[in-house]
Amino acid sequence: MTDTARAIAMIRRLVAFDTTSALSNLALIEDVKAYLAEYGIDSRLTFDEAHGKANLYATIGPKDKGGVVLSGHTDVVPVEGQIWATDPFEVVQKDGLLYGRGTSDMKSFIAIALALVPELVKMELKTPIHFAFSFDEEVGCFGVKHLIRDIVENFPLPRAVIIGEPTEMKLVTAHKGVQAYRVEVTGVAGHSSLPQNGVNAVFAATDLIQSVKAMQEAAKQRPSAEAFEPPYSSFNIGRIEGGTAGNIIPQNCNFSVEMRIVPEDDGAAMEAELRAAVEALDAELKAQSPKAGATMRLFAAVPPLKPESDGVAEALVRHLTGVNQTGVVAFATEGGLFQEAGISTVMCGPGSIVQAHQPDEFIAISQVEEGIAFMRKLFAWAEKTA
Repeated sequence: MTDTARAIAMIRRLVAFDTTSALSNLALIEDVKAYLAEYGIDSRLTFDEAHGKANLYATIGPKDKGGVVLSGHTDVVPVEGQIWATDPFEVVQKDGLLYGRGTSDMKSFIAIALALVPELVKMELKTPIHFAFSFDEEVGCFGVKHLIRDIVENFPLPRAVIIGEPTEMKLVTAHKGVQAYRVEVTGVAGHSSLPQNGVNAVFAATDLIQSVKAMQEAAKQRPSAEAFEPPYSSFNIGRIEGGTAGNIIPQNCNFSVEMRIVPEDDGAAMEAELRAAVEALDAELKAQSPKAGATMRLFAAVPPLKPESDGVAEALVRHLTGVNQTGVVAFATEGGLFQEAGISTVMCGPGSIVQAHQPDEFIAISQVEEGIAFMRKLFAWAEKTA
């Protein structure tokens, strides 16, 4: 069986597990653990609080030194509400493409690494290769935080991380961070003909939304030195709900705020600015009624991936691929979390982000083949480089 055929077979195997973020990924993780055990590779699992999801960390090669981590997430986004021509959890091959949920984002990267294990274990590696497969990346990179903590506390610190998100095998050295909040405004209900007897939560919420809009306008005046599109931190009010009827003063209004933060901006300062606006509104509402108020809650925070001066990971990927150019992306990954742990990190993986999260998601087989060639070069480097 050719390398490509083995990789495609493994892609089929992984895609068949429905690992939508709302579900458990344990069946996939146990399957990967059993597969690695067949080749004498031990896997270490770290779990969420309910033990319903797990990360997997495995090392091939010397265990007493830091190596190169191949990092990928096992969860996928939902298919509900999307119209698929085929079963999203059964890979369909057609016209040089592989269709299925997660083919591009990002089970193909994981599958390529696993498909090459039979040959990898036969190599006399001087630098270890680590597999780091995480859960709940799509909803806030929650799983990998447990994995990184375990690495830092119990293993030699890796020298580099390569995140296999779909970059079409291009070297990416920076991405924006994400901070997401839920804002809840509480008013006092009443008949709409007597507005003086109530506190309108929707009116109050719109004041906060205008504050967010003002933050967006200010961010536009701080363009990033990197080639992001757009080249500044962006804000989104993606969901809003409130009120019960047209003739009732709305008691509640809740909305989401998402910030996509360029590396140069201070995410903590931006959160503090938003929180100050919420607290000011809270005081104003409470002055009208002790029942009224406003709160905000952070529910996801992913730091940006920052370009590294003389980064080990970037130098390694440049050496393996011969590329001179680097790129940036607007979407977020676990990269900033690895960086915060002191590990040099870049992105480079097969597939295109354009297909990610889409109905009839696909990856080109040519991209799978490029991923195989890249990993073969990495493994050959690890065999001769201490």
